[in-house]
Amino acid sequence: MAIGMLMAAGAAASADGAATRGEAAVAAVDPFIGTGGEGHTFPGAVVPFGMVQLSPDTRIQPRKDGYGWAAGYRHDDTTIVGFSHTHFSGTGHSDLGDVLLMPVAGDTVKIERGDPDQPGSGYTSRFSHDSEHAEPGYYAVTLDDSGVRAELTASARVGVHRYTFAEGQPAHVLVDLRTSMYDYPGKVQWSRIRMRADGTVTGFRETRGWAPGRQLYFAMRFSRPVTGHTFHDTEQDIPYKGFPPPGENDPTQRAQIEGRQLVGSFDFGNAAREPLLVKVSISPVSEDGAIANLDAEVPDWDFDRVRSDAKAQWAQALGAIEVDAPEPMRKSFYTALYHAFMGPGLFMDSDGRYRGPDNAVHQAEGFTNYSTFSLWDTYRALHPLLTLVQPEQRTNDIVNSLLASRRESPYGILPVWAFHGLETWCMIGYHAVPVIADAYMKGIRGYDADEALDAMVASASYGPYDGIAQYMELGYVPIDEEGEAASKTLEYAFDDWTIYRMADAMGRKDVAATFEKRAANWKHAFDPETGFMRARKRDGSFRQPFDPDASGYGTDYTEGNAWQYSWYVPQDVAGLAAAHDGADKLLDRIDAVFDADVDPAVFEHMEDITGLIGWYAHGNEPSHHVAYLYAYAGQPWRTQARLKQIMDTQYKPTPDGLAGNDDLGQMSAWYVFTALGFYPVAPGSNEYIIGRPFLPRATLNLPNGKRFTVIAEGLDEAHPYIGAATLNGKPLDRAFLRHEEILAGGELRFTMQAGPNEAWPGAGAPAPYSMSSQ
Repeated sequence: MAIGMLMAAGAAASADGAATRGEAAVAAVDPFIGTGGEGHTFPGAVVPFGMVQLSPDTRIQPRKDGYGWAAGYRHDDTTIVGFSHTHFSGTGHSDLGDVLLMPVAGDTVKIERGDPDQPGSGYTSRFSHDSEHAEPGYYAVTLDDSGVRAELTASARVGVHRYTFAEGQPAHVLVDLRTSMYDYPGKVQWSRIRMRADGTVTGFRETRGWAPGRQLYFAMRFSRPVTGHTFHDTEQDIPYKGFPPPGENDPTQRAQIEGRQLVGSFDFGNAAREPLLVKVSISPVSEDGAIANLDAEVPDWDFDRVRSDAKAQWAQALGAIEVDAPEPMRKSFYTALYHAFMGPGLFMDSDGRYRGPDNAVHQAEGFTNYSTFSLWDTYRALHPLLTLVQPEQRTNDIVNSLLASRRESPYGILPVWAFHGLETWCMIGYHAVPVIADAYMKGIRGYDADEALDAMVASASYGPYDGIAQYMELGYVPIDEEGEAASKTLEYAFDDWTIYRMADAMGRKDVAATFEKRAANWKHAFDPETGFMRARKRDGSFRQPFDPDASGYGTDYTEGNAWQYSWYVPQDVAGLAAAHDGADKLLDRIDAVFDADVDPAVFEHMEDITGLIGWYAHGNEPSHHVAYLYAYAGQPWRTQARLKQIMDTQYKPTPDGLAGNDDLGQMSAWYVFTALGFYPVAPGSNEYIIGRPFLPRATLNLPNGKRFTVIAEGLDEAHPYIGAATLNGKPLDRAFLRHEEILAGGELRFTMQAGPNEAWPGAGAPAPYSMSSQ
């Protein structure tokens, strides 16, 4: 009995310790990082991977001007339009912003947003950052023009608002279904607001934005009885008034309105001392589904409980990594980890139903359905990070969601860039493939592997998409038949390599042989005369004239130029070095990338290419692996110097602290890996290339219960280089880690020094995986 009591006490102490560490991690997060500059993050309330992402919107811009407001909020704005329930974190495209609420005080309710630069011209209100507070799962601000204190929190499917009005003011809540992150005529195809007999407000809207035909439903309840409401169809300039219960004979007393430009205002009489609470749930399926989500997750009116639950979820998630570092570094690190846990987002009702790419309703059987897959960005580091710091079930659910999407797709392929279940066809490649292959190679297998491989092959063989038919015929994408052909050839070849890896591990030798050959197609893009990757025409000749500086949608490259894309062969760095007549010549070319004197104005027409160091563009994903190529090619001290240059210039713990779009967590995942000291250059290889640590001490609390600790002895500004390294007390004679070594737990210890140690890891050190040298 005494032993049992001691064990129980020890377990409780361990749990208490984990909770304390998680709470400290939550306290370190600054949700305002990335809300300025080009980070495109938002500061609002969300739980990890939540469907509701409730946040303030500071401007609603015309479509042509919407880029800077892709997340709805910019830190340098001084007005707030309202609080909407869906957002993208860090994308380069504007959409969402569903079900916008705005508390309004006074006798008159204005239903137009007004000019944000002309206070009082509409319901938009001024605010000050001095009144803002944001932390994981909670946001608050005072609206200066009305004096209302607005607080937000959230569960997975429900957003909860708490509005405190000045004593004696008439209180109203405006619901605007016209708005989105960008506006243009016809954006809303149809919408509805309905007042039900019990006071529940429900509705939906269908939009034709980035994902055409997207439907979203909502349910809303108020903590006080509604004393009156008015529905407006501003397209027809018709207001409809109603006083619950709605009158059956008076046509002006409407319980429901449908149209394309709908606004509803709800009245609550003079404000009392108690705040007004509003809870809003969303559903991809139906209004009844939204009501069920509301009842399932927030059946009460306890705002502080929902906030506390959200904080506890973040404490558990962020507690996956314990960090000992100076406060600015802790803030940057935990905020990056926080942003990495924003997506993919939950996309199904509490009963398991969701809407698929066919816009039909489906039932998830045995998995949680996710959507919002920015795969061109996130396959590189975000998904590999989730395999280390999230339970295996998260990755299994993601893979099962991808496979379900393929089954339901009219095209029979995996998602390219999907949100809210629907395909946008944005960016290039079939990058759901490396996400699945990386999971399989790491032993995460809670899905049908044969179905997964078949889906990967189908996606890689879908001829109508982006030149794949020509790629299968010629071994490259011809530029005279398909734009951005060099980038497509290179990215397809990497994806093909991951199919080869998974097929080979499964014993599917026929598939493996086909895709091993396709993985070498990068060689068709290499021009030995110039040393750049270039696009060929159907006749085999390179397109002329050639300008390696040129970028844009009519060039050979996707969101980049030859200086950024010519090093994209992560599956065969040894082969790339051989093509350049050796590692020294390849790395000299990469030095030229970083050391070039480049006028940033050269990319004024390409808003995504930011964070320049020479031609290196850290604000865009094709550059993210480049600094690690020095270590990959046997000269890790050069990687160490470049990483310090990147970390010092591209990240800081301020609103403008991200050099480019966070892109659903990819920029942040790069930071997390790099701060720890290693990075997955080639997902699917089960290897991480060692860079250099930026944290004195960090411990990964792995999903299998093991702990992997990274220690950097003597780390400071004067000692940025690795002098020596040990793994579990034994000298580490290579510049990479294996996935299984991390999962086994243990200790990676670095001894840092002032200058580069060109003798580490030593002559004859094992080389990282490279396809041509296996």
